[in-house]
Amino acid sequence: MAPFPSAADAPDLPIETALPALRQALAERSSAVLVAPPGAGKTTRVPLALLDAPWLGPTDRIILLEPRRLAARGAAERMAATLGERVGDTVGLRVRLGSKVSGRTRIEVVTEGVFTRMILDDPELRGVGAVLFDEFHERSLDADLGLALALDAQGGLREDLRILVMSATLDGARVAGLLGDAPVVASEGRAYPVETRYWERDPNRRIEEVMADAILRALRADPGSVLAFLPGQGEIRRVAGLLADRVDAVVEIAPLYGALTPAEQDRAVAPAPPGRRKVVLATSIAETSLTIQGVRIVVDSGLSRVPVYEPGLGLTRLVTARASRASVDQRRGRAGRTEPGICHRLWSEAATSALEPFTRPEILAADLSGLLLDAAAWGVVDPTVLAFLDPPPAPALTEARAMLRDLGAIETDGRLTETGRALRALPLPPRLARMVVAAAGQGQARAAADLAAVLVERGLGGDETDVGHRVERFARDRGQRATDMRRLAQTWARQAEGFARTVPALSGSDLTEAGPLLALAYPDRIARGRGRDGEFVMANGRAGRVEPASALAREPFLVVADIIGTAANARILAAAPITLEAIEALFPDRIEAATQVTFDRGARALRARSLRRLGALTLGERTLPVPADEASAAILARGIAEIGLQALPWTPALTQWRARLAFLRAADPATWPDLSDAHLTETVTAWLAPEIVGRIGLDAIGADDLGRALQAQLPWDLRARLDAEAPTHVEVPTGSRIPLDYGAEGGPVLAVRVQELFGLERHPSIAGGRIPLVLHLLSPASRPIQITRDLPGFWRGSWSAVRAEMRGRYPRHPWPEDPVAEPPTRRVKPRGT
Repeated sequence: MAPFPSAADAPDLPIETALPALRQALAERSSAVLVAPPGAGKTTRVPLALLDAPWLGPTDRIILLEPRRLAARGAAERMAATLGERVGDTVGLRVRLGSKVSGRTRIEVVTEGVFTRMILDDPELRGVGAVLFDEFHERSLDADLGLALALDAQGGLREDLRILVMSATLDGARVAGLLGDAPVVASEGRAYPVETRYWERDPNRRIEEVMADAILRALRADPGSVLAFLPGQGEIRRVAGLLADRVDAVVEIAPLYGALTPAEQDRAVAPAPPGRRKVVLATSIAETSLTIQGVRIVVDSGLSRVPVYEPGLGLTRLVTARASRASVDQRRGRAGRTEPGICHRLWSEAATSALEPFTRPEILAADLSGLLLDAAAWGVVDPTVLAFLDPPPAPALTEARAMLRDLGAIETDGRLTETGRALRALPLPPRLARMVVAAAGQGQARAAADLAAVLVERGLGGDETDVGHRVERFARDRGQRATDMRRLAQTWARQAEGFARTVPALSGSDLTEAGPLLALAYPDRIARGRGRDGEFVMANGRAGRVEPASALAREPFLVVADIIGTAANARILAAAPITLEAIEALFPDRIEAATQVTFDRGARALRARSLRRLGALTLGERTLPVPADEASAAILARGIAEIGLQALPWTPALTQWRARLAFLRAADPATWPDLSDAHLTETVTAWLAPEIVGRIGLDAIGADDLGRALQAQLPWDLRARLDAEAPTHVEVPTGSRIPLDYGAEGGPVLAVRVQELFGLERHPSIAGGRIPLVLHLLSPASRPIQITRDLPGFWRGSWSAVRAEMRGRYPRHPWPEDPVAEPPTRRVKPRGT
């Protein structure tokens, strides 16, 4: 075998000066951290430089982890070219859609997910001398889990295993602490100067329009090719469409995102032909590990598409968010990889300081069911005992445990079940693995595996919302990627058939269509149309919409596989129709029958119906008689409280009774109960419901019912005191019993004709004489002539003026000069007297 390249043989890369320190660090310690900026050469130079390290056995392999297949393929090809070999010789490649390794392979470039399966299948990592985590700053969930498992293996099984964490932008000291205070080696990068130009965009314009204008402006202003960063492939396609008729013929538009075929990605990365320019429209896939020759202009939208997991709903949705400071710095650096460049940023310079320093680790915002299943396979029921840079959040772990128990993958104590081992054997997310294994029991393993292939390999079969149509296109696609995926799906199907017995059998279920198959993976995402074009609500309670022009918008039921956007504006990206009959056949044990009683505000009455529900979805209903029970009475009481207690049949007597209580409570709140509107509304089920059992509407409640309910709130010992201290009526000197008004301001009011008080020397009062009444003295026509709290004072003072005015207006009524000496009367004077 030819000797491996030495520093003298290698290209002039900045990383060369750091290699001696790195080799020494790994000779003395089992772990190290390498911080090297973009363009330093760490990805391709470090693995080659370690091949002759004394701690590495002659046949031991080095595993290099890359976050994406594009980066893994590029790294393997560049290292192989350095050696004058092909990939598969000294440098090999392992990715989902194929491996190129041989008995001569000493360096294996793998994606992070592939490494997780490698170490789970062989915890000792036999024949592996070192594991190198490249671009660790991206903090994918697979990278975090892979590092945690590698550290656990190093600590218990392989003390000789070397672990190297490499990154361009990373808190090296923090990672070094995780690795047991490992040494940190830093490399100076080599970057050409980049001029940054800020263009604050109009928030009222679509980002695609602003980006297209910015790209055209950049093309006119400076020579060279352009790398433009956009959040997702939808924006990329729309910007490409806007540019198609506006750029010169010498400019090539090249999309670059993960769902493209390797050939399409290669065309995007390749330098533009002589005399031509290129505009590469890329997602964050182009932030690191790639050098696109000829690019000296970057146009950055400042946006990224990131997954956000909602534990309460068990749903991961993609949202568009502002990129981190580390990300935008990485993007800016793309313009200075091979020559001086220019970076156009579509935000103000001041806004840069407000960006998050680093991209949020995926472990903090991801579905952790796969991590939990892998940890259980590792023999760890609580993943938090592993060495994570950021521990997995407890709510997401709780949701993941519940979901895996629901799938039958783990026991209540977290240990892996036979079903769980079957699901983990398939290199798929747990839900999709469950779908394929369950379908295998019905002879539909291949159909389910093809559906899983379309879901995990973005862009396969197109991007139509109806995933059934994607599967059909996938079956007709004769491209290399589709051929490789069909081969992989066939492998999954064969594996699943061997495990079919571990999943409970399905009976009476037709699994030939995409919808029922998808429901096996996502029963909580079965959705029902709301009757408005394209709007659906899922069994987990989340709403989403399909484009009204899509045929799916008119389906009564869907199963949702992918959704994007906020709760208020979520767009369904992938779904399949399903019939009610299929739902009922698949999930008889999940469908609950219940009687629902509700209050109809319009009718002011109760309505009862029998419901069949799947989570938040109503699958069917029929009208029932309202049960005459306490629960129904409580619902009626709450409904009445919502429309207002004034709707109850209040009589003057009941209104006065409550006012009397309020009058006494104002003076002695510790003794008398609170019957205010606020308190009665708050406690309506406690005081009103017991008296209206059997009533189905407000109109059926009588004043007697309301009276009994209110009076029950007054203890027996206070009822006599109420009558004594706050009487309903007062007897005046004529013998008339006149009702008191307790609702007036200032105290209880006695409204009485003044003649009925003649002869009265003392002011009327209640509560044992403690509280004087407010007298509204009335004329013979019952109009107020005086309000007083001092009747004797009125007789002595104002009476003479009132008498003078009233005797002429009402001559047939007595108006004596001394009313105290006059007998009270309800009568008028006889005619002629």
